[in-house]
Amino acid sequence: MASPPKVAPPVLPQTRARFPVPLIVAVLAALALSVVAIAQYREREQANALVVSTRQELAAAKAKVAELAAQKLQLEADKEALETAKAELSKSVEAKEGELSELKGTYDGFREKMKEEIARGDINLEQTGGKLRVGLVDKILFDPGEAELSKRGEAVLARVAEALASIPDKQIQVSGHTDKMPINSKLVEKYPTNWELSTARATQVVRFLAEKANVPPQRLVASGYGEFHPIASNKTPSGRAKNRRIEILLTPMLAPKTMSKAKLMATVDKPAKADKSGDKKAGGKPEADKAEATAKKPNRK
Repeated sequence: MASPPKVAPPVLPQTRARFPVPLIVAVLAALALSVVAIAQYREREQANALVVSTRQELAAAKAKVAELAAQKLQLEADKEALETAKAELSKSVEAKEGELSELKGTYDGFREKMKEEIARGDINLEQTGGKLRVGLVDKILFDPGEAELSKRGEAVLARVAEALASIPDKQIQVSGHTDKMPINSKLVEKYPTNWELSTARATQVVRFLAEKANVPPQRLVASGYGEFHPIASNKTPSGRAKNRRIEILLTPMLAPKTMSKAKLMATVDKPAKADKSGDKKAGGKPEADKAEATAKKPNRK
C-alpha cells in the first residue's frame, strides 16, 4: 500500500520584537530623575548636617566667649581686690612702723627717766612684739610679805607714772608675781596663797596710779599670777628675788564692743543653763566652783 505523501509545514514569516520609542524615553527620563533626586537628597542631608555642625560650633563659641568674659570679670575683681589688699597692707605697714617708732621713742624716754633704778637693777625694761614691759622687783615697792606700798615704792611709782603719762593711747596691765615659797604662817589668814598676795600687790599699784598719779583708770588692769610665771629658778635666793616682781605691760588700747540687749541676755542665760547642768553633775556644786576651790587651796607650811 502506498504511503501518503509528506506535506511540509507551512513556513511562517519571521517578525522582530520592537518597543515603542516613547516608552524607552520615559524609562530613561525616570531613571535620570531618580538619580537626580537621590543626588539632591544626599546634598540636602549633607547641607543639614553642615548646618547642625555649624550651629553646635557657634553655640560652643558663644559659651567660650561667655566663659572668657566671666574669667575676665573675675580677673578684674581679683586685681581690684589685690590692689585694695596691697593698699591696706601698705597702710598697715606704715602704721606699724609708726607704732614701732613711737614705742622706740617711749622706750628711750622711759629708760632715760629711770636710768638710776635700771642701773641698780631695781627696774628692767624690755621692748618686744610692739609691747613695752616694765619689771619692778618687789623690794623697792613692798616690805616682805606685805601688799601695802612702802614710801620708797610710792616715790618710784610716781616717777614711773610720769613716764606713763607720755603714752596716752596704751592700756596698762599691772601683774603681780611671787616666788614659790609658801605664805608665812602669820600672813596665811590674810593671804591664803601666793595668788592672793600677787593680786593684792597688783591692785595696790593700780590704785596708786589711778588715785595719786592721775592715770586714767579705764586704761588700767590688775592681775595676779602667783608663782606660776617665774623668770628665774626658785632654787636660789637670787632667782626667787627676780621672781618676786611687779610687771607693767603697755599694749594697744582696744575699744570695747557694744552688744544689743537681746544678745546680752542670751549670753547671760547660757552660763546659767550650764551651771544648772553642773549642779546636777556635781551634786549641787558647779564644776567651776570646784575648780576655783581646788585652785585656791592654801599652800600652808
